[in-house]
This record gives sequence, C-alpha cells and structure tokens, in this order.
Amino acid sequence: MLVDETLQSGELFITSKELTIAHNGDSYKLRLTGNGKLILTK
Repeated sequence: MLVDETLQSGELFITSKELTIAHNGDSYKLRLTGNGKLILTK
C-alpha cells in the first residue's frame, strides 16, 4: 500500500530559499520565490 507523505514547505526552507533534490541520478533545484511560489528546475 502506497502512503502519501506530506511535507510542509516551511520545514524544507528553514535555512535557505533553495534546495537540491537528487532523483534517478539527476539533480533538481527547488527554489522559493519572493512571492512564495515554488520553482523546480533541472
């Protein structure tokens, strides 16, 4: 059974406005904008 894990963005961006996600050998950047939006780029 697959369980959906929910993370609050505030928990991720405590010390920085950007983090790196490693997925299948690739790196992605998740950034929090000044307007509170999220941007994911490869």
